[in-house]
Amino acid sequence: MASVMLEEALKDGLKKGLKERFKERRGKMEIMVDILSSAREGARKTEIVYKANLNFNRAERYLPYLEERGLMENSDSLYTTTEKGNGFLHEYRTMKELFL
Repeated sequence: MASVMLEEALKDGLKKGLKERFKERRGKMEIMVDILSSAREGARKTEIVYKANLNFNRAERYLPYLEERGLMENSDSLYTTTEKGNGFLHEYRTMKELFL
């Protein structure tokens, strides 16, 4: 009896957790931060897609955007966050700490 109640409570908790996560959609800034963070040590597009929790279509839009602004570079299919991109990540995290 107690194990059934525990199992039901866990299921309810997981459902609520997923619902809350879906409500909190990422904005463009958070997506760019996730992409830049996933490429700090260098990563291929597939790795970025998985680490940043994106689909390929969305990655195809963001990667050139970040490259054009000098935040990321692509060399032989390996994307790497640039020094400017790392500075952006540092500033973003500093600002986030101040406001949250």
